[in-house]
Amino acid sequence: MTSQIETALYGLSQLFMLPVLVVIAALFLYAFYVLGSFVVQALQRRAGQPAGFELRQALRADPRISLGELEVLAAQQLECVRIATRVAPLLGLVATMIPMGPALAALGDGKVADMSRGLGVAFSAVILSLIASAITHVVAQVRRRWYAADLLQIARAVDEALPCELLPEAAR
Repeated sequence: MTSQIETALYGLSQLFMLPVLVVIAALFLYAFYVLGSFVVQALQRRAGQPAGFELRQALRADPRISLGELEVLAAQQLECVRIATRVAPLLGLVATMIPMGPALAALGDGKVADMSRGLGVAFSAVILSLIASAITHVVAQVRRRWYAADLLQIARAVDEALPCELLPEAAR
């Protein structure tokens, strides 16, 4: 009975290898897409172009938007990058562990070439996932600081425009 459960679990885990590798490849490509958009936004912010300041643009588009709504917008802008930052290393670990079983079995059978192939896939996957995570982490941290600074400037502008007791409830 235990042998059947072990065989079933092993077979089930092997089914996840291809999807995990595909997601790691997608996260790796996504990280470089995010990095490119981050560089463009950094250049826009440095040049003072409105396109680089998403929260200010949202406020210009709807002057009645509250600070809380702007915070939610900032969180939404960071959400995918933050998820990629956390998920990529987890999938890298999964992609490392799945081929370890066959690699160890190959080692036990004296098939060093098969073991080497399995370990090559394992380590390649974890390296790509860690690179993706590092890139998205840096982008998320810097953008978080940008959004916090923008929110602070917007809050100061709101405070200077009206005394606190005259602000609408949503802006307090």
